Amino acid sequence: MLYKGKEGQWAFFLHRFSGLAILFYLLLHVFSISALAISDDFYSKIHELYGLAGFKIGLVFVAAGVMYHALNGLRIICMDLFGWGVRFQRELWYGTLFISGLASLLTLVLTIQRILAGE
Repeated sequence: MLYKGKEGQWAFFLHRFSGLAILFYLLLHVFSISALAISDDFYSKIHELYGLAGFKIGLVFVAAGVMYHALNGLRIICMDLFGWGVRFQRELWYGTLFISGLASLLTLVLTIQRILAGE
């Protein structure tokens, strides 16, 4: 039996993908903090990378992943705990996508403004 790829499959895939992205960022954060134990110079060189525009744009994707993962997690809780959650799971997923997309767009605009301002 072949799954047709409806909203539930995309919600599942994006939830797992965003979770892995958050895990990757957490590991990067732990590495960054642990660089301080190696040397102050190494720590400073790593943090110079964080100031690059490409890295700042990457953080927009991390923020988008966190927003989607959190909202989709709330959608899953609604489906697990309340009877109405299953009946409206498709609408809840589209709401999750809309709010995540809107928040991600706002984050992108603010980040680009900061990059252009030289911050």
